[in-house]
Amino acid sequence: MSLETLNFAEPFFTVKYIVDEPEILITERTIVLNLADSPLYAAGMWLAPFQSIIAADVTLFNVEKCVLVERFDDFEDENALLEKVRGTWPLAYEIRREERLKGVGHYMSPKNAVGNIQFSMYHASTVPLNVGLHKNHVHLGGEEPQEVHTQIVGFGKMQQCREKDISTLFLEETMAPGCTHKPMFDNELNYPWHQYETITPGIFMAIEILTSGNPIPR
Repeated sequence: MSLETLNFAEPFFTVKYIVDEPEILITERTIVLNLADSPLYAAGMWLAPFQSIIAADVTLFNVEKCVLVERFDDFEDENALLEKVRGTWPLAYEIRREERLKGVGHYMSPKNAVGNIQFSMYHASTVPLNVGLHKNHVHLGGEEPQEVHTQIVGFGKMQQCREKDISTLFLEETMAPGCTHKPMFDNELNYPWHQYETITPGIFMAIEILTSGNPIPR
């Protein structure tokens, strides 16, 4: 049993990674993301793998592996929060050097790795974001992860396309705070062309599970 507080989202949010706890009491409003292969139980319902909710004053049961994001709405002025984030996190292009991120208002937190799971947050500052359709995760050195994203602040949408052309869009999921989109990868870790797009400026968390078990620097 363990509870580890991660520092990648500080000083803005508190993120905790929990493994093998029979029960966890949630008091304040908290985003709960299940990362286990089996469901956890909360407030009279089962939370499936890669599903998330906002919980408060409830007890979580059967917690095999989950992430808690605290203080996600603990601010009076959202614009002021996002301005502070832009002054703290570098542009994602400066870290990842991907051509599709060049000139895009897309900021990246530090990254924490716990075993084979990598955590980071991104601030998408413009509407539209225009981060670019992609199907490979080149920043991981050729390895394709099990990847999902959870909305923390603001509103966005995860878009899937048949080709590298937004006109071929076939699936779109709206993302509000506390929402995690459905996994896009298949059993061979193939992805469709996809992108995150903004509805409003906001922040989302990226979770990358490396099936090789080898953490990869960002």
